[in-house]
Amino acid sequence: MAAVDWFASATLPEAVPAKRQRKARPAAPAARRTRPRRAGRRLTGGIAWMAAFALLLVGVVALNVAVLRANMAVHRLDGERAQLQAQNQALSSQLSAADAAPRIEAAAHRLGLVQAPAADTIYLDLARP
Repeated sequence: MAAVDWFASATLPEAVPAKRQRKARPAAPAARRTRPRRAGRRLTGGIAWMAAFALLLVGVVALNVAVLRANMAVHRLDGERAQLQAQNQALSSQLSAADAAPRIEAAAHRLGLVQAPAADTIYLDLARP
């Protein structure tokens, strides 16, 4: 059976019924027409929600800016603290070096020790048998 024969045996669908026409409604009394008021209320409520949402977003942005400024200040203060610690260590080392040599020399003089002259210094070679 050829493809043309297969399609030829199919029947055509029935006609689609036409749309029903709506019956015209009588006009509602003036007291029942409330749609313009609702639209106004809906618009006012929407504006209020949008304003509240905008205010919330402004608050979030302000909070993020405040946190960013605080983090920048903390970072700057950490750098200053590290620099001051390095300066304190350098000064402590200089003070220790300046204080140690004269103190040791004074203690040696009290014990009767004197510095040997450079001409009297000799070196031993311990590698020779």
